[in-house]
Amino acid sequence: MTDAVLAIGTRKGLFLARSTAAGAFRVEPIAFSTVGIHSVAIDTGGAAPRLLAGIEYGHFGPSVMYSDDLGATWREAESPPIAFPEKTETTLTRVWQLTPSPSEPGVVWAGVEPGALFRSEDGGVTFSLVEGLWEHPHRPRWQPGGGGLCLHTIIPHPSDPRVLGVAISTGGFYRTTDGGLSWEAANQGIRAPFLPEGQQYPEFGQCVHKVAMEAGRPDRLFLQHHFGVYRSDDFGGSWHDIGSALPSDFGFPVVTHPSRPGTLYVLPLHADMDRTPVGHRYRVYRSTDAGGSWEPLERGLPEGPVHASVLRDAMAATEAGLFFGTRGGEVYRSADDGASWSLVASHLPDVLTVRAAVL
Repeated sequence: MTDAVLAIGTRKGLFLARSTAAGAFRVEPIAFSTVGIHSVAIDTGGAAPRLLAGIEYGHFGPSVMYSDDLGATWREAESPPIAFPEKTETTLTRVWQLTPSPSEPGVVWAGVEPGALFRSEDGGVTFSLVEGLWEHPHRPRWQPGGGGLCLHTIIPHPSDPRVLGVAISTGGFYRTTDGGLSWEAANQGIRAPFLPEGQQYPEFGQCVHKVAMEAGRPDRLFLQHHFGVYRSDDFGGSWHDIGSALPSDFGFPVVTHPSRPGTLYVLPLHADMDRTPVGHRYRVYRSTDAGGSWEPLERGLPEGPVHASVLRDAMAATEAGLFFGTRGGEVYRSADDGASWSLVASHLPDVLTVRAAVL
């Protein structure tokens, strides 16, 4: 396999793993020991790969670190890399997402708590608030989900930098077509079952867990909701349920195959009050027809019982393989699109985010 890197962010540190000649991954010693790593990114769009980590220092607060030597050394901007302008009277709580732009070298997006979007033009060293979303009239009425009021998903168009989608828990999905100057809620068809009867299809307020874009078809998105798996064929203009054939439509991650259109993966949990894998088995469900049908993938995974859930950013589908990490500190990899699995790491702290890339 071509040289690849795997980044595993946990509740108490960052673990990097490099591919070996045999095609496996070797986990390196911990970085940022005891520090929460809530977001990581691997930016391969520049002259050299850059690693980014959204860290939480506890008493010292959140920040963004970056490395240009694959984790051998890390740096941080002299002033706080992400900070709300004084006029907002708001304090940064957490960096939930770091997403390099696929069409603008040096541009990195950051999603934070409380729900806001920031943009960097220097590769993730410093960021500025995207005021168009912050000033949206819906924002004061967004409510925090179980994890907080977090902007956790950023979907940049692969070739048009004016088009971007974001997901906020529990604001819903929002999109812009003018580079972030103006935004519209794009939640039509998403049911919010936690709301009273007659109010379950609101303009906004949906508890979106994750959104992924189909490879080669940027208008097609897949969304894992708080009960419900959906597909949109018009970049969020309307959504249609595709989760009825799953054993449960509650879960957190959804990812798409990096090169096969129509192929996506989810990992169902029992329910919002029982956030354990369905049947107490790790089973990744794959669809190869854009959600028309689903098949369970479990060969090589524990026979059970297992009780640790998989969080929204703890699954990744890349050219380096398909990965997921658990709240029990295990990371699994499939090199054959989910047909079989192997253990990459165990006995780690609670896995919060997993990212991988071929270098």
